[in-house]
Order: sequence, then structure tokens, then C-alpha cells
Amino acid sequence: MDQEYERRLLRQINHQNLPTEARLSKCGSATCSPVSIRSGDRFIPTRAGSNWSINFHYANENCRSPNQTHKVKDATSDSSKDAVAYAALLRNELLGAGIESVPDTHTDDRRPSVRSQDSHSLFRYAVHTKRVPFDSDNEVSPYSLSPLSNKSHKLLRSPRKPPRKISKIPFKVLDAPELQDDFYLNLVDWSAGNLLSVGLGACVYLWSACTSQVTRLCDLSVDGDSVTSVCWNERGSLVAVGTHKGYVQIWDAAGGRKLTSLEGHSARVGALAWNGEQLSSGSRDRVILQRDVRTSPSAERRLQGHRQEVCGLKWSPDHQHLASGGNDNKLLVWNSSSLLPVQQYSDHLAAVKAIAWSPHQHGLLASGGGTADRCLRFWNTLTGQALQSTDTGSQVCNLAWSKHANELVSTHGYSQNQVLVWKYPSLTQVAKLTGHSYRVLYLESKSVLNLFTRIR
Repeated sequence: MDQEYERRLLRQINHQNLPTEARLSKCGSATCSPVSIRSGDRFIPTRAGSNWSINFHYANENCRSPNQTHKVKDATSDSSKDAVAYAALLRNELLGAGIESVPDTHTDDRRPSVRSQDSHSLFRYAVHTKRVPFDSDNEVSPYSLSPLSNKSHKLLRSPRKPPRKISKIPFKVLDAPELQDDFYLNLVDWSAGNLLSVGLGACVYLWSACTSQVTRLCDLSVDGDSVTSVCWNERGSLVAVGTHKGYVQIWDAAGGRKLTSLEGHSARVGALAWNGEQLSSGSRDRVILQRDVRTSPSAERRLQGHRQEVCGLKWSPDHQHLASGGNDNKLLVWNSSSLLPVQQYSDHLAAVKAIAWSPHQHGLLASGGGTADRCLRFWNTLTGQALQSTDTGSQVCNLAWSKHANELVSTHGYSQNQVLVWKYPSLTQVAKLTGHSYRVLYLESKSVLNLFTRIR
């Protein structure tokens, strides 16, 4: 090799391997310019600072538009699973990732981990150790003609988890005449005894999921009143009924008789929530009342924090905190001892009716906004911080967490009228259920989705 060419080549390589600060300081003088740097007659690229694992993962993601990325997240077909398996196979062969099973596309961390020692250099020399005796369960046969490694063979032999099928056809459809089309009411609730209570006009009806028998619990038309909310207690023996005139009636479902009628509100009661033997009620008069049904009605707690109608109430699974949503676009969190809210969230741009506490993570609260907001937001009530949010594209009417998986269901009004199943925390859509011709205003978690498909 020519000595002059070799000297220029070494000078170029040394210049490329210098740190950025040293290179800038060396070229800081007026006499230094890019033109003065002599280069060889061919280009030799340097790959010292390349992170092959990251570049390999994001090679296709950088070319996608936001709409394409959203479609990829929603894909749950077999082709997407094949693509994940193929990507893992390439990681094993090119990067030595050592992946032995196909990662689940709906898990929280969908990117297979790559060993850190292989992330600095793609090509390397290794000293081959003495081959251990052949084990048919753990190693590929030495006489195999397959070019794949042992880890890749395990990856291909690993059992694939069958995709979960969510039926898009309702197993039961119930007609609900006189079901009010009002965003601020809560007229459907499911009991622990597998009874569905529905407020239709001035009456409350009970439908048994076991026998499909329908019974009428009460009729408020005698008093010139109507039903605005229903809520079962935890044991499923008592059902609270909120009325348009501001009363809260407690009914014995088994006996079909009214136990008591509680006063205190000056407007309709649109939200109810039980906490053991205590009942919380929210009204259009902007007041939340907490009362123990075992004591006299005078022993009550008045919680005043909303400036407009209270349309959502939910107690936390540990029975320590009450979340309330109102038409003032506020989400408030109360404890069992204070008369003032301990936390206040004001990020929503519309009424907050959809509220749900996570049964899987302590202190995790989800909320949804109305037509002007359309966002699904998550809050850490232990620290008071906002976690995540996503625009659903339509009015969020209800939320309910799954008790068996880290998923939640949201029902929507204007303008999609659909039911969505979300995976948390990735917020990918597991399923989209359509078929409602009007807003899906009422949801009960035990039924997974609203059974009423018509408002007549």
C-alpha cells in the first residue's frame, strides 16, 4: 500500500473516532475549515456509534403515518402475530437476542429485550467452546441442516397463544321503552344476585339473568314523580332509587316493599353510590349527601364542591375515597373524613360522568369527558398526577374496569354510539362493538356492556 495513502487513511479514521467536543475544539480556530481536511479516494463509513437493536426496531415505524400506526395498534389478526414472530426471529439471528417465545402483541411491553452486550457491535469474534453432548430437548441436532440457532428453534416451537375472541353479536337484547335519553342520569345497575334494575319512566323493573323473568319493583307515577337513578348495594338486597323531585328511596328487592324515603335534595338525584351501609347521592342542586341507612336521616354529611349538577359518583375499592364528576367539567376526590375535596382535576373540557376505579392498581382512577372533550384520562390519586389520556373521538358516557384483566370498557354517544374495549396501560383497542343506533348512555360492569340497543 502507498505510504501517503496509508497516512491519509489513518488520519481520517483518527479524526472520526475523536469525541465531538475534541473535534469542535480542534476546529475552533480560523485556520481550520472542512475544506482543509484531506480525505482518501474512497469512503469508509464508521459504525462505532450505531445502536443496531434500536435502529432495527424503529426502521419500519419511522416510515408510518399516524393513521397507519393507529391501524397497526388495532390489528389483532394472525398476520400481525406472524410479523411479531418474524421480527423476533431476525433479532435472534442478527443480534443474538435469545428470544425463546413469541411476545404477546397486547402486553404492556411489546418490545423483546435485547442483551446489552450485543447492542454495541453487530459483527464480533467469539471463541467457540467445546460442544456439550446433544440433548434433544434443549439443543438442535449437530446433524441438522437448518441455519437457525438453538434459540430460534425454540422460538418456532413455542406454543402460540390463541387470540381472544370477543363476540360482536349481543347474546341478549331487551327492549327498553321509555328509557330516558339523558346524559346526566344513571338508570341501569346490576346486583350481586344477578338482577338487573332499570328505570323506565316512573317505574323500576327488575330482570333476572337466570330466569329472564321481569318484575316491577315500584311505580312513582302515583306521586307524580319519575326515576332518575338506580343503584344496588354490595350484597344485592337493597336498591336505592333517586327521583326527579329529589327523594332517595330504599327498596327491599326480595320483599318488593319500600323501607324508607330520604329527603335533603332540592332537585333531581342523578347519581348514587353505596359504600357498605352508607349511601352517597349527587343532585342537580350541586350537593353530595352521605347518609347511613341504619341511622336517622338527620345524620348526614354534605359535600359541596361542584358548581353545577353532579352526574357521576364512584367509591374506590378500598372504600376510602369517593370520586365525583359534574357538569362543571370537574373531577373531585373526597375522603371519608373531610368535607372538602382532597384532590381536584380540571383537565376535562366537558361534563364528567364516566368514572371508574381500577381494581388492579391502587389509586388508579379513570374518567371520561362529554361531547366537547371526548377524552379518556387516567389519574394517580396517590400522588395527584395525570398519567395518560387519549382522544376517543366521541362522547364518553360510561367506564367500567374488568375484574379479571387489566382492561376497561367505555361506551360512547355523539357521534359514534359504540362500545370500546381498551388494554391498559398501552391503551390499544381490543374490540370495537357497534350496533347501537342511539347514545350508549348506560353501562353496568357485570354485564360487560349495555344490553339495551333501542330507546323507544
